[in-house]
Amino acid sequence: MDSRKILVADPITPDGVALLQRGGEVDVRTGMPRDALVACVGEYAALVVRSETQVTREVIEAGKQLQVIGRAGIGVDNIDVDAATERGILVVNAPLGNTISTAEHAIALMLALARNIPQAHASVTGGQWDRSKFRGYEVRGKTLGIVGLGNVGSEVARRAKGLDMNVIARDPYVAADRFAMLGVEVAESIEELMERADFVTLHTVAKGQVIGEAELARARPSLRLINTARGNHVDYTALLRAIDEGRVAGAAIDVFPAEPPAPDDPLLHHEKVIVTPHLGALTAEAQERVAVDVAEQILAVLRGQPAQYAVNAPMIAAESMALLAPYVSVAEKVASLATQLTAGQLDNIEIGYMGAIGQHDTTALRAAVIRGLLSGITEERVTIVNASLIAESRGMRIVERKAPAEDYMNLVSVAVHTSSGAVRVAGTHAHDGPRIVAIGDFDSGIDIPTGSGWLLLCENQDQPGMVGAVGKLLGDHDINISFMSLGRESVRGRALMVLGLDDEPAPHVLDELRQHPNILSARLAKFD
Repeated sequence: MDSRKILVADPITPDGVALLQRGGEVDVRTGMPRDALVACVGEYAALVVRSETQVTREVIEAGKQLQVIGRAGIGVDNIDVDAATERGILVVNAPLGNTISTAEHAIALMLALARNIPQAHASVTGGQWDRSKFRGYEVRGKTLGIVGLGNVGSEVARRAKGLDMNVIARDPYVAADRFAMLGVEVAESIEELMERADFVTLHTVAKGQVIGEAELARARPSLRLINTARGNHVDYTALLRAIDEGRVAGAAIDVFPAEPPAPDDPLLHHEKVIVTPHLGALTAEAQERVAVDVAEQILAVLRGQPAQYAVNAPMIAAESMALLAPYVSVAEKVASLATQLTAGQLDNIEIGYMGAIGQHDTTALRAAVIRGLLSGITEERVTIVNASLIAESRGMRIVERKAPAEDYMNLVSVAVHTSSGAVRVAGTHAHDGPRIVAIGDFDSGIDIPTGSGWLLLCENQDQPGMVGAVGKLLGDHDINISFMSLGRESVRGRALMVLGLDDEPAPHVLDELRQHPNILSARLAKFD
């Protein structure tokens, strides 16, 4: 099957589809019933959805070729992330694509609440002209309380400061320096925030209820609540009761526990409540950004590179990803060669990151090493998602070390220690891709490309005529040599000859090589 086939199961913008088409064969099949999705998903390496398609465990288990599931948006409630993680399937989303649109919508709802804009519009279009009924409320000098100072919450804070508002926020997972940089005061609790704020807006990623009866009981009568986050974050029954009793001034709701809400939902008919149909992320710009963001990540994963916004794996900062991405392939190739050259019972693995790569989060490189070590050994798909789980299940003891660069700007090394000894392989990235630059004690003169094909590694005494002897023997057996790399410890000391071969030598050819008095060992390896 084509490892680059991509299924788009929900509508995304044409720009997103066009980007995907540059890296794979794309099928756009939206609105499929569950049975149809289960029946066809096994053909695809990537699946793209928005909120309509439910990616259940059944769908994931049917996706035998799936490497990545992309959600063109923030929430992944419609994806069984646990099932994907078990299968080593990366789940990516686009958390920043609709940041601005959601922040702007929250500000728009706040202003609409303050100035009674929807109610006034309805009154005028209904033939009335009752100005005094819709007397407004300035936001300048008022206090905005933000629950959740993440990407969206931070953008809301910046805009509120531009409106000359005082801003306080509750987010125990954001450093104090971040609050100070935004000019936002720290609220020690939700209750404190409710007591002090004139407006409260929710932008938390927490699960479950955030504002209930207890929190509403602490609100000041002028408080107006805005929710563009999740419908289940607020006890709407308690909220309506607080509004009716004059304990809360009003609310603006963009999200509901069930969408669309029932026609008789009292939120839809309350004169002090503004409702919109989940419009926070629904701008032309946001829809284009989330489609492009998720498409770029899907193509990166299919190329074997890390994704920036992986839901079920550590997020990699953009600056880290730019540096580390080329070394993911280096790490896998180095580990693959090391494991092919080892013998005996595995003891432990030592990974070294030398140079600037060691100053970043190397989780993706560690996963690539584990994938390379297990290539050809397991049928499990090893990804950044499940690499540590698989390594742990096999009892692999892994030590990671970081050091300054020496001969190369960046270097990845893998030493595999077994009952028979240790094998060390190191590699770097050059303009044409990954290169092996050290094997064991041989690090001078070694320069091996890692394209697909066979490698013959002959350890020998450095004597005149050795290259010719090996070349003649291979030629006698009609085996073509594509390249050669030579390394040695010292003049006429031990040396390593690495030859790229177009064909696999038969066992008797290796036996003939080993019979040469100056050849100490002859081993085969292969890059796929």
